[in-house]
Amino acid sequence: MPEAEDEAIRDLSRARQTAMKDMKKAKFQLKGFFLRNNISCAVKDNWSNKHLRWLTELTLPHHSQQIVLQEMIQTIIERIKRVKRLDNELQHQVKNWRFYPVVKAIQAMRGVRMLVAIGTIVELGDLRRFDHPRKLMAYLGLVPSESSSGDKRRQGKLTRCGNGRARRLLIEGAHTYKYKANVSTELQKRQEGLSKKITDIAWQAQLRLCKRYQRLVYKGKHRNLVVAAIAREMIAYMWAISREVVLTPVNPKERIARVPV
Repeated sequence: MPEAEDEAIRDLSRARQTAMKDMKKAKFQLKGFFLRNNISCAVKDNWSNKHLRWLTELTLPHHSQQIVLQEMIQTIIERIKRVKRLDNELQHQVKNWRFYPVVKAIQAMRGVRMLVAIGTIVELGDLRRFDHPRKLMAYLGLVPSESSSGDKRRQGKLTRCGNGRARRLLIEGAHTYKYKANVSTELQKRQEGLSKKITDIAWQAQLRLCKRYQRLVYKGKHRNLVVAAIAREMIAYMWAISREVVLTPVNPKERIARVPV
C-alpha cells in the first residue's frame, strides 16, 4: 500500500503531465489556425521569447481572426507558465521524498532526466518489490503477447498492460540510445556524488543499449519495435540501480496511522 506522501507526489507529477498535454494541445490548435489561413512563421525557434513577440506583432486582415489569435496566444502563455510552476514545485517537493535517492540514482542512465526519473518512480513505487526484472517488464506491458498451443509458440504485439504513464516515459527515454555511447557534460553532472557501482551499471547499460539499437535497426526492425525493446531493457537496469540505493525504512507506527479506518 503506498504511503500518503507517495500518493501526494504522484498527484503532483500527474498534474504536471496533464499541464504539459494541455500546453501541447493549445500549440497544435494555433498551428492549425495558421495552416488554415496560409500563415508562415518567420521565426525558426518556436515558442521562444522572440517567437512569442512575433506572434503578438502579427496582424490579420479580419478583426474576428485577430481576436482568435490573441486568445490562442494568451492561452499558450498561461499554460507555459503553469507547466513551469508545476516543474519548480515538483523538483522542490521531491527532494524531501523518501524515494529521492532512487530518483537521483537512476538519473545516472542516459535518457533518464529529472522529470522522467520522478515520473517513473512515482508511478511504479519501490522497484525492489519485484524479485526479478522480467516481472517488472511484464508489469509495464513491455513484453510481447503470446499465443501458444502444443509445440507451436507465437508471439504478437506488446501486451501494453500495467501503468501506461511509466511506459510512455521509458519509451521517450529510449530514443536517446540511437546515438553512440558517450558521457556528456550534462550526464556527468547528474552522476556526481553517486557511487562507482551505480555509474558502472549506467555505463554498462549505455554500451549495451546503444549497440542493441543499431543492431536491430540494421536488421530492418521497425523503429517502434526497436524503441520498445530498448525501453524494456532500460527498466531492468533501473531495477539494478535501485537495489544499490539504501532507503530509510518507514516507521510501522506511522504506516498504521495512515491506514484509513
